[in-house]
Amino acid sequence: MKTKPVSVIVSVLFIMSFISIACGAQAIAEPTSTPLPTATKTLVPTATFTATATPRPTRTPNLAATQRAEELNAEAQKYVDLGYLSSAEGKFEEYDDFSLEWAQMNWYDFEILGQSEGEFFISAHAKWSSAYRNANVSGCGYVFGLQANGDHFAVFLDRSKILFLNADYSTSNYSYPVGLTRGKGSVKFENPADNPVEADFTLIVKGSYAYILVDGEVIGEYTLPQNRLTGGIVALSLLSGTNKDFGTRCEMTNVHAFFSEN
Repeated sequence: MKTKPVSVIVSVLFIMSFISIACGAQAIAEPTSTPLPTATKTLVPTATFTATATPRPTRTPNLAATQRAEELNAEAQKYVDLGYLSSAEGKFEEYDDFSLEWAQMNWYDFEILGQSEGEFFISAHAKWSSAYRNANVSGCGYVFGLQANGDHFAVFLDRSKILFLNADYSTSNYSYPVGLTRGKGSVKFENPADNPVEADFTLIVKGSYAYILVDGEVIGEYTLPQNRLTGGIVALSLLSGTNKDFGTRCEMTNVHAFFSEN
């Protein structure tokens, strides 16, 4: 579900109830030809949120629920063994497929899944396409740590790199690129304007660290600001890279998440 985008001159809007948050729109300013500088602020407006929508429902259990539970447990245990999670004890959720297209360059929209209080991972099979070959950075993504005042993190899978943003409204209306601690932080896919691009896309958050996996490979480890909460609303997202035609289209299937008891 999309909301009306907010212009860059809008005042900060504080939303004090998580119940009223369902989807949001967010702008970024990031050219295609140059990478995000780690020390440069990127002006973004505060998103507005609808007050009537409800969080996205989980899937209805099916006859293969036991087998699926074993698969999810094995996935969580694998991340524990790799050191990305502290424990495989927690709650698993599966969600309906996600589909969204949007033609508003450098803006992203999101749809809420639920809320995390500690460590978690979220994973999906992402498929995205573009209406324009020279589109800006764009693709499927995740929002997490969304607070009542609008603070959140957002991470997107582009055809050439991972875009990781820290939207900080506590001190200013700016978003900052989250620095890459380890890994390459880049990927290489065909142009999504020629054919849809597909990949398995996983975000893992453990304390002040976030890990991005693409097709099972760790693409990057990111260090999050220690003064920022990582617990909060978790959502699926789409970043649009062009104003042309349908803009950017994202489909996410096999959407599932693990929320630790820690």
